Amino acid sequence: MLVGIITISDRASEGVYEDLGGPALRKASEGYGWTVHAEAIVPDDLERIQDTIRSFSSQGCGLILTTGGTGIAERDVTPEAIRGIMRVEIPGFGEVMRMKSLELTPNAILSRSLAAVVDRSLVIALPGKPQGAVECLSFVLGAIPHSVKLAQRVPTSC
Repeated sequence: MLVGIITISDRASEGVYEDLGGPALRKASEGYGWTVHAEAIVPDDLERIQDTIRSFSSQGCGLILTTGGTGIAERDVTPEAIRGIMRVEIPGFGEVMRMKSLELTPNAILSRSLAAVVDRSLVIALPGKPQGAVECLSFVLGAIPHSVKLAQRVPTSC
C-alpha cells in the first residue's frame, strides 16, 4: 500500500521546531509493511492542506495520513479542509479513535480526528502529538486495507 504523510503545523512548516509526528507515522507505516511514497509539512492553511491531499492522491497514495490540526484551537482546520474535498466521511474511524483514546487521556474528547474518502484515497486525520497519532492509527488498523480497496474502487469479496 502506498502511503502519503502530511504534517500540518504552522511552526514545523516554518522550521521553528522539528516535525516529530511525520517521522513517527513513517516508522509505524513501515512497521505495518506499507510503503511511504510522499511526505510533506504544510501550515495550518485550508487550501494548502487540500492541495497536498489531492496531490498525494493523484500520485497513487491509497492511504493518506495527516497529523495535526484536529483540535479546537483557532488555527486547527484539518477536518474542515478534508470535509471540503471529500466524497464521503467515515464516522466510525473518528468514533473509535476518540473512544479508545479517552481510555488514555480525558482530553481525547476534544479531538476532531476523522476519516474520509478523497478522490481515490482513504484520508485519516490523526492528532498532532506523535504518540497519539500512532496510537490512533493502531486503533483503526484493521479497517484500513478494506477501506483503501473501496476508495480505490478495487472489487472486494465482502
